[in-house]
Amino acid sequence: MKSEYNLSQVVPEEDTALPCPYGHYPIYLEPDVEQFMTKIAKHKKIDVQVLVNDWLRNNIKLIQSAE
Repeated sequence: MKSEYNLSQVVPEEDTALPCPYGHYPIYLEPDVEQFMTKIAKHKKIDVQVLVNDWLRNNIKLIQSAE
């Protein structure tokens, strides 16, 4: 390992956020929504992510059936 590196030619990336393992972006829930979803997820003994995805899928089906 060098004792010093020249980084003067390094160009910063536009998006330096690490990618999600699934290649998608994380969604940040508002505190009240997170609290509500966490409570239900604990009751059902499932992860909040699973619960949120299930709720979103159900809403997508509902919207598609109304079209």
